[in-house]
Amino acid sequence: MSRQLLNTLFVMTPGAYARLDGDTAVVEHEGQRLVQAPLHQIGSVVAFEGVGVSTALLMRCAEDGRSVTLLDYAGRFKARVEGPESGNVLLRRAQFQASLDPVGSASIARNIVGGKIRNARQTLQRAARDARDAEAGAELRSAAQGLAAMLESLPSAADLDAIRGVEGNAASIYFAAFGRMITRPPAEFAFKVRTRRPPRDRVNALLSFLYALLQSDCCAAAEGVGLDPQVGFLHAVRPGRPALGLDLMEEFRSVVSDRLALNLINRRQLTPDHFEERRGGSVLLSEDGRRTVLVAYQTRKKEEVNHPFLQARVPIGLLPHVQARLLARHLRGDMQGYLPYVAR
Repeated sequence: MSRQLLNTLFVMTPGAYARLDGDTAVVEHEGQRLVQAPLHQIGSVVAFEGVGVSTALLMRCAEDGRSVTLLDYAGRFKARVEGPESGNVLLRRAQFQASLDPVGSASIARNIVGGKIRNARQTLQRAARDARDAEAGAELRSAAQGLAAMLESLPSAADLDAIRGVEGNAASIYFAAFGRMITRPPAEFAFKVRTRRPPRDRVNALLSFLYALLQSDCCAAAEGVGLDPQVGFLHAVRPGRPALGLDLMEEFRSVVSDRLALNLINRRQLTPDHFEERRGGSVLLSEDGRRTVLVAYQTRKKEEVNHPFLQARVPIGLLPHVQARLLARHLRGDMQGYLPYVAR
């Protein structure tokens, strides 16, 4: 099995300790062994706040090219441990040059935003077809039409500021209708507006957690093909910000994270008991809630979908790697433009 399809080892129990035992990763808690997995079956490691990781395990993962990502209790990215750079220096030089070219950056960013809007629109259209409430269906169809208008305006967005403006407007339209895709009672899962730092309700807490997982996978995909995850095109470069990882995840937000969130809520796999309210009005997933989401996320990544460019079935977990390769081909000059993933 390809490294890209291997499992991610999530260590989330507060007080747990992950260590190396020969060629095996072992997770222990209060003297009990929770997990034991051969390293050759692990593609990456994600450790949540409150978890310890041994230096030996960190060094072995870095040596093997296996990333170790650190997240806080809410699933927000904090740090990543990486080994020596092994990517093609010529590819990275092409990436840096393209990021400094206003025309080249705008072209890539425009295609990324186009893919994101198309996928978000399809998510709304699917929900509108399945809506049992006529008012909800009408609102979802209206939002889908609004995204269609954003798509029409995108080609005339000449620079990055204009492209980001279109993306922002599209996101506002999408999230204004997002609550209509939730079939649970508002008393259990109400959604009015997207809030992030901190999330103010259960739906936002779930979305933020899933976006953090997706971001980690997209950063790993960029690194896997030799790209620098810190240097992007749509997102501005800032210290400590994985701009390219954020770029790559945009087209997957609705088709991977949002649909999974809606399934978990609407199918009653998550309940209000899976969330905790904190001081200051923030809401986070409980430990049991995070575990439920992680199992569903791993399962979702193994599902296969049609990739329109490859014209082949591809596991969802491999989509970021495919798109990173397509971006690398464009940067090397092997493709005229970057082709985003658009769900069918």
